[in-house]
Order: sequence, then structure tokens, then C-alpha cells
Amino acid sequence: MKVKRPLQNIITGLLLAITIPTSADLLDVEKDTLKFGFIKLTDCAPIVIAKEKGFFDDEGLSVTVEAQGNWKELLNRVITGDLDGAHMLAGQPIGATVGFGTQADIVTAYNLDYNGNGITVSNEIWKQMKPSVPKGPDGKPIHPITADSLKPIVDRAVAASNKLKMGMVFPVSTHNYEIRYWLASAGIKPGFYFDPSTGQVDVPGFLNGDVELSVTPPPQMPQTLEQGTIVGYCVGEPWNQQAVAKGIGVPVTTNYDVWKNNPEKVFGVSKEWADANPNTWIAVTKALIRAGHWLDASPENRVEAAKILSQPNYVGAPFDVISSSMTGTFEFEKGDKREMPDFNVFFRYNASYPYYSDCVWFLTQMVRWGQIPEQQTDSFFESMAKKIYHPDVYLSAVEELIDDGEFTEEDFAEAFAAKESGGYKPPTTDFIDGKSYDGTRPNEYIKSFEIGLK
Repeated sequence: MKVKRPLQNIITGLLLAITIPTSADLLDVEKDTLKFGFIKLTDCAPIVIAKEKGFFDDEGLSVTVEAQGNWKELLNRVITGDLDGAHMLAGQPIGATVGFGTQADIVTAYNLDYNGNGITVSNEIWKQMKPSVPKGPDGKPIHPITADSLKPIVDRAVAASNKLKMGMVFPVSTHNYEIRYWLASAGIKPGFYFDPSTGQVDVPGFLNGDVELSVTPPPQMPQTLEQGTIVGYCVGEPWNQQAVAKGIGVPVTTNYDVWKNNPEKVFGVSKEWADANPNTWIAVTKALIRAGHWLDASPENRVEAAKILSQPNYVGAPFDVISSSMTGTFEFEKGDKREMPDFNVFFRYNASYPYYSDCVWFLTQMVRWGQIPEQQTDSFFESMAKKIYHPDVYLSAVEELIDDGEFTEEDFAEAFAAKESGGYKPPTTDFIDGKSYDGTRPNEYIKSFEIGLK
């Protein structure tokens, strides 16, 4: 609800109206001093921008933002209440709620961004892959680059009992599922967390795999690659472009090509916090929506955002590295810089809306790789999505913003259409293997894969 202003304040406001423009009433928030966590990645931008541009302040919120050492620490601090909310992997609220690794009820009402990841390999692996990669008339590799050119290298490593080691940022990260998807699309088994034939559980997820995917914190990816501990990784920006800048690796594909306009990060809070602070949750969501819109409003805003994010207290990478992808380009091999206007999306395409079908996709991959060991009915996927994702809170924030005069209903036509359609996106084939995904038929989707548990 809105704060009711006393009569004296109303009279004072009327007297000052000639010189001071009126502002929208504030929500009656339950908690106005908040601390949010983030990991040093470009896609923490909406949280950082909401703070730096005063959007949190506009909602009567005093917000501190703190970089966290890793995703596990960040999640644990949200669970314990040390953090009020955080920049989270899209799979984190889902993994926690289903009890993979950490059991906790985490919810989200705001999708921070689409896309933003890349898969990078070492110079030596790229040297072996490149001759098999199709080239265009200009002699440059044709994108998207599939893992087909990697498969012979993987097969030789398996035959020599020396499986390739690759990195991803967390077991329930988009990065883990994307690199697994990319590998499996070429017939490479990325490993399983569960073997239904024996009942064996494998925490690292190496079971019956052709490669070994291990966890590496995002800022450490380039260094770990340079040291030779891993030969490739999937991570968010700026840590793919950093590999190019340092001359130690080559990004071979982005997650835009693995799954076009996929959800990458969300703003997550504990269910306990959400239940105790419903108006605060809406107010925070309002500020984040404004930040996402600002980020997508102009190229100049992206440049300014890159400068802000380059500060040591935020991402702390060089401005030119951050701005490369943030301003709509992406460099693969050195000198091979291509236009990628949708590499980072924060508001366009209804990117901030929490679609149930996005949540369901992550659940299908958890079943596929054995993180959810039991096969589930389609109704399970729907009920879990509605438990974790809260478009009702998002739409409440939208209605407040429209009421405040910040936006019009037309600005959120796609969000209102999403509500009318039940919160699911239409079926899509925008995947690197061309498979069709319908969020209302998750088991049909799972069964379509040659590699994966069914």
C-alpha cells in the first residue's frame, strides 16, 4: 500500500507545488535499509545501476551492495538473512528449492538479464578445433560453432585415459547446463550426477562422462585456463573477453547461440524474507525494472554502465574489456570482433519478466543430468515453477510504476500478454541443436534427447 501523508504535509506540498514538482507516493515498505550481494560479473548491472542512478533511493530504500566470494557463500548469506537479496544464478532458487546441494526456499520475481555467457577454450584446443570449423568467404569461422569440431579431441583424450577438464561456475548455474547442452549436442557425454542403473550418486557430476566439468569461480576462470588446470570453460562476462585480451583463449560460442534469449541471472530472496517484506519486495522490483530499462535505453547508457561496473568495488575489470560485450559487440579470436546487439539484454523482449517456462527448462536439465534423480510428472514441473517464480510481484511493481507515471501500459504490453497466456512462452526451437521446447510438456522434451536420463 502507499504511505498516507498527514494533512499538514499535504497542505505544505500544495503550497510548495509552484516551485517543487510533486512525486509519486512511496510504498509503505517494511524494511528500508537493505544489503544485497553480487558476484563480479557484468550481469549484476541492474542492481548496481539501481543504486548508482538513485532508483532504490526513489523508492525510499537505503541499499548497500557487496561483492561475494562465490555463489555458495552468496546463497548461504541470503538463507541466513545476512543479505536481504542477491544477484543469483537463474538455477539457484530452483536448485535450493528442490534440495540439490542446499535445501532452502528461495524465490524470485525479477529476471536480471538474457544471454551474457560464452564458452571459451584454450589456444591449444582451438588450434586443434579450427581446421574442422566451417569457414565463410572471408576465411573467418561461421558461427554458431558447435562442439562437433571438439568431439575428435575429446575421443582421443578418453582413449588415452586423460579426459579433458573444463570449468563452469556452479552445479546449478546456467553455465553448467549450457556447456552440457553444447557438448551433448555433438554426442559428447558431459557426465551425470546419478546413475539409475546402480543408484550411485556423484557429487561432482563426472559419472559416465567423456569430459570432467568442475566448479571455478568466475573471476578465476582466465587464470585457471592460463595455468592449464582446465582447457575450456563457460562463464559470464567479462571473463571470456578477458581471455581474448590476455591472449590465452578463444571464445567459440555464446549462450545466445546455445539458447537464444535465455534467462541468465535473477534477483533472489528467501521465502521467509519475501513473506515478511511484501511491499519492500515490490519496491525493490520497481527499482530493478527501472534500472533494466535504463540499461537498454541507449548506447550511451551502456558506455556509462561499463564505466561504473569497471570500478574496483563492482566488477573491477578494465573498461575496454567490459564495454566490448556491453556495447553490442563480442570478440572471438583476436581481431575477430562481431556485432552482437543482443549479447546482453536487460529489458527488451520482456527480459525481466519471470516466465514459468524458463524455470521449467532448468528443472528439465536437472532431471536430464541426474540432479533430480527421480523422474517427475509434468504437474511437478508446473507446481515447482509457480512456487519459485512470482510474476504477480513483478506485475504489482509494473502497475505501481505505471501509476507513478514512470511508464505506460504499452511499455509492458508483453508482460501483460505473458500473464494472459498463463506465464509460459510459446514453444521455441531457438537452440543450437534445433530441438523444440514447450514448457507445458517437459517430459516430452526430456525424452527427445539422445544423451540424458529419461
